[in-house]
Amino acid sequence: MGKMFPELKSSPVITRYNGGMPVLSKEDIPYEAECIFNAGVAKFQGKYVMLFRNDYRFDGIGAFQKCSIGIAFSEDGIQWKVQEKPFLTREDLHDEEITRIYDFRITFLEGRCYLCFAADTRHGTRGGIGLTEDFQSFEILSMTVPDNRNMVLFPEKINGKYVRLERPFPVYSRGKDRFDIWISESPDLKYWGESKLLLGVEDVPYANDKIGPGAPPVKTDSGWLVLFHAVDRDSSRGKNGWEARWQKRYCAGMMLLDLEDPSKVIGLYREPLIAPETEYEVNGGFRTNVIFPGGLILEDDNTVKIYYGSSDTVECLAEADVNDLIALCR
Repeated sequence: MGKMFPELKSSPVITRYNGGMPVLSKEDIPYEAECIFNAGVAKFQGKYVMLFRNDYRFDGIGAFQKCSIGIAFSEDGIQWKVQEKPFLTREDLHDEEITRIYDFRITFLEGRCYLCFAADTRHGTRGGIGLTEDFQSFEILSMTVPDNRNMVLFPEKINGKYVRLERPFPVYSRGKDRFDIWISESPDLKYWGESKLLLGVEDVPYANDKIGPGAPPVKTDSGWLVLFHAVDRDSSRGKNGWEARWQKRYCAGMMLLDLEDPSKVIGLYREPLIAPETEYEVNGGFRTNVIFPGGLILEDDNTVKIYYGSSDTVECLAEADVNDLIALCR
């Protein structure tokens, strides 16, 4: 166990909160919990809200039997108060076709809160968009055909259309685990089309396996700032984490999209923005050497908060100045 090779480094503009210590872990959860990660985080009306994935009841082989979506609130984005009950479980959906729902992403758009998610079903993995009015109720608005996931929604209409990023995974056309980032648009959040390839695995120098959207995009004067996850695989890697064999490493990457036409990549940081380096990122977790960004918040003082799942086990926080991030994409 430990760092994977070839060794990758995070950008020097990144500062990890408290040296990489988690801002949320299973010890903070008032109900059954094991791995707390891949949270969607957003800021609304001066407060922070987090929807986190909780996988629990490990089967001892490589999978969890249960998954719920927990909810927490914060005044400062660092200290979190977890609600006494999960926000959502599979049983709440009353749909036998859906076997697991997870990896929520939060977008406030036109005064409403939309939630992108992934769902395992009896006939494949599907991406979906839902709506909550009060962070208690949940309504599914649309779901893709299999297989698609990692969807994120832009926080405003662009040229009169809703826009999302997504990661379909067609196993026959590109080979196993050769997945890319696509962009689609919609007139109503239900019917999606005009899909285009946005970024391919081959465009990211430190990825050889797959890439996919991370946090919902953030608007800046220079363009849409977008985080994504990027994966490299090495068949020589052995046991890392709880599984008998874990060959992948996940990093957080970053790109800049055109404000008027977000299907155009106008800047790409060609090195990892955040690579697994700290104790919580490379040792002792469920799947070690995993950085998965799910929350990106631009503060009034130009600080950017980046929330990321670490080793599929805990939720962590990093910060940077937005101007430094944009400069990396030049």
